[in-house]
Amino acid sequence: MRELLAHQRLALGALTIVFGLTGCQPDTPPAPLQNGLIYCSEGNPESFNPQLDASGTTVDATAAQLYDRLIDYDPESKRFVPALATKWQALDNGTRYRFTLRQHVAFHKTAYFTPSRTFNADDVVFSFNRWLKASHPYHDVNGGTYPFFTATGLDKLITDVERINAYTVDIKLARPDSSFLANLATDFPIILSAEYAQQQLDKGHPENIDRFPIGTGPFKFVEYRKDILIRYLRNENYWRQPPEIEQLVYSITPNANKRMLKLLTRECDVIPYPLVNELTAMSQEENIRVLSEVSPNVAFWAFNTQHPPFDDPRVRRALSHAINRAAIVQAIYFGNAQLARSILPPTSWAYTDVNASYQYDPAKARALLKEAGYANGFSMDIWAMPVQRVYNPNAQRMAELMQADLAQVGVEAHIISYEWNTFRRRLAEGEHDSVLIGWYADNADPDNFFRPLLSCAAVRTGSNRANWCNKSFDELLIKAISVNDNDARAEIYRQAQQVLREQQPLLPIAHSVRYQAQQDYIHGVKLPPYGGISFRNASKDLVKKAEDKP
Repeated sequence: MRELLAHQRLALGALTIVFGLTGCQPDTPPAPLQNGLIYCSEGNPESFNPQLDASGTTVDATAAQLYDRLIDYDPESKRFVPALATKWQALDNGTRYRFTLRQHVAFHKTAYFTPSRTFNADDVVFSFNRWLKASHPYHDVNGGTYPFFTATGLDKLITDVERINAYTVDIKLARPDSSFLANLATDFPIILSAEYAQQQLDKGHPENIDRFPIGTGPFKFVEYRKDILIRYLRNENYWRQPPEIEQLVYSITPNANKRMLKLLTRECDVIPYPLVNELTAMSQEENIRVLSEVSPNVAFWAFNTQHPPFDDPRVRRALSHAINRAAIVQAIYFGNAQLARSILPPTSWAYTDVNASYQYDPAKARALLKEAGYANGFSMDIWAMPVQRVYNPNAQRMAELMQADLAQVGVEAHIISYEWNTFRRRLAEGEHDSVLIGWYADNADPDNFFRPLLSCAAVRTGSNRANWCNKSFDELLIKAISVNDNDARAEIYRQAQQVLREQQPLLPIAHSVRYQAQQDYIHGVKLPPYGGISFRNASKDLVKKAEDKP
């Protein structure tokens, strides 16, 4: 650990753009910034385009920093608000939406791209058609998978994106969908530069669009060194008020203990996912502030229903009854989470308490295993995430506790883990028997907990970790989004949760409080209830920092 150089200033003119996501040699970590902010993130992004990857590490690093969307969601007013679209209206009984676009919005000017025009309808058409149309020249670039859009069904719901004029776009739908605007306001339907895309295509390097990003967001890309840092600069031409901070640096620090140490020595200004067992001690630090947010999330244990014996619901129910979830929640979350009684959090208007099917009952677990033909048990793997997430601060320890519970009913569990990006890739390929993972809602609509996690479409994208496809369940989800009345939708979701209760493709474990720790001289970095993190309104109290100089 380097000694803190509290007032060292980095010369902006010395910044060097490093091309290639993985082709850089390790270098020294970022020096503390006087006119910038250092965020100690927990992992590397898989891409600089959240269209391609729904992981929290990618979203946190990219979505709100580099890009904008047509509309945003304001959690305080609980309304959709203008972003790159200044207004919108539903037409043709909700099967067509017309968006009026904001004018004079500049794309990033960087060392590798100088835009010749501002944002217009061509950029919206390009950005949507990339993931909508398999024939699009960019559809298959950098993998050609778009997990959020496939899992939520947006790729089938939207039938056409039509340019009406330079600042008007119509989005046509196959049917009315009550979740459409909510999905449009998430971190994923970002707007890219069609001009930049054409330039890279002409040069024969279309892959650069997701490696050297261009957006309209508050920060612009400068440099990425895998396992070391990401560096952004303020977008001086941002259409909203430009950020106060000149630089934003992500110091990639997977180890939670190291993140906390860096915060205490001021090598980090902000850290995510502080260790929950250290929250009380951290809150007592004079110069540290701990922020919390009751966020809609769930930690769960998913069974790979394509791997015997997990294709048998009796086995899945047996394993669920074998786990002492109450003891696990107490041991892992230290009172900072509540036992999950449904995949939906209690704050959701569609919540139904189905906890009875998850009660800890080893005798019932053994009886179900015997009924399924496994009286002597079997061996299995539990995959445990190697990183801390808002919904699970310590998957490895949780797996160890579950391992002990399973041994009591004759099931031998082996714990498996990999580096985070490798873990997610192999998980998407279905190599696991079971996995401890979770979900952080992108919006307030309950559909966001169902289709991305448990629909048949989500099996194809790899985000359905149970690889469970149930026709009756899918039909209920489609029926729910075709209804506008929340009471009627809630009844449909109650029926869907009854199917989950019977089939048990996963075991909900906990709904956790989200925490973030930061220096007391940092302001404006709020914890949003949905989506990732934004530094657009971040500021640093330099007077306070100077007074505290060691």
